[in-house]
Amino acid sequence: MILSILGPVTRLIVWALAVIGLPGLFALMAVESFGIPPLPSEVILPFAGFLVASGIFSFPVALVAAVAGGLLGSYAAYAVGRWWRHRVVQVGIGRLRLEPRHLERVERYFARHGESMVGLSRLVPVIRSYISYPAGTANMGPTRFGVYTVLGSVPFTAAFLYAGMILRAHWSEVSSYLRYLDYPLIAAVVFVVVFLALQIAGVLAPGWPPRRAQRSG
Repeated sequence: MILSILGPVTRLIVWALAVIGLPGLFALMAVESFGIPPLPSEVILPFAGFLVASGIFSFPVALVAAVAGGLLGSYAAYAVGRWWRHRVVQVGIGRLRLEPRHLERVERYFARHGESMVGLSRLVPVIRSYISYPAGTANMGPTRFGVYTVLGSVPFTAAFLYAGMILRAHWSEVSSYLRYLDYPLIAAVVFVVVFLALQIAGVLAPGWPPRRAQRSG
């Protein structure tokens, strides 16, 4: 990832997996899914896959440990979002401020599309670590949240473990190639944040495609 990947973070990940083992994998994926501090799953999982190929981990146990750790971290982030749901109201500056109607809009969206939003987001690097916060803020049912978190996490986790098994000693190549995906992903996140901020500020009307809000009076 652009902001942190290789260097000290990678050395920490390698040390935790090599020395602590499966509990280290569980803990790293819990932190990765919580999103703070950001830890790249693109490094954690391929190196764990390398350890599977080396006979240190078994694939099923590594998969369960990684998914279970991710689920724990996701529920922690979900709880933060749910706990802060009323505290985020009126947060902001000037017209750029969250109001109860914005929270209601997020709740309606998650009521209709929460399952697909959570499940698909678990397949996308970066975004997968932060979708839990709005899901909690939107009061998404905890059981539905957990089920679709697991459904989205299993294929993502299995794919990166398998990539590390195939590449073996070249496991770091996964992160070196995937870091180029960060640019469009971060650009997309910035676009969405700006788009929503302009709606909240009253510059753009709600909905898609973007259109200027009509001024009353």
